[in-house]
Amino acid sequence: MKIRYFPDTDTLYIALAERDSSSSQAINDNLIVDFDAQGRPVGVTLEHYSEISDSSAIETLLPIPSALQPA
Repeated sequence: MKIRYFPDTDTLYIALAERDSSSSQAINDNLIVDFDAQGRPVGVTLEHYSEISDSSAIETLLPIPSALQPA
C-alpha cells in the first residue's frame, strides 16, 4: 500500500494494489474509489483532504512480521 498527499490539489491518494485501474466510482464529492478490470478496489482518492481530516499528520499502523516479534 502506498499513501501520497498532493498539497497543490489537497488530495490524498491511497494505492491499495499495484494493479491498473479500469474504472472509478465517485461515492460523494470528496471520495472516489478506483477498481481493476475484475471489480476489485485498487485505490481511494480523498479530495479536499485538509477540509475533511481532523488531523494535521498522516499516521500508519503496520503489523510486525512474526519473525521480528519476541519469542
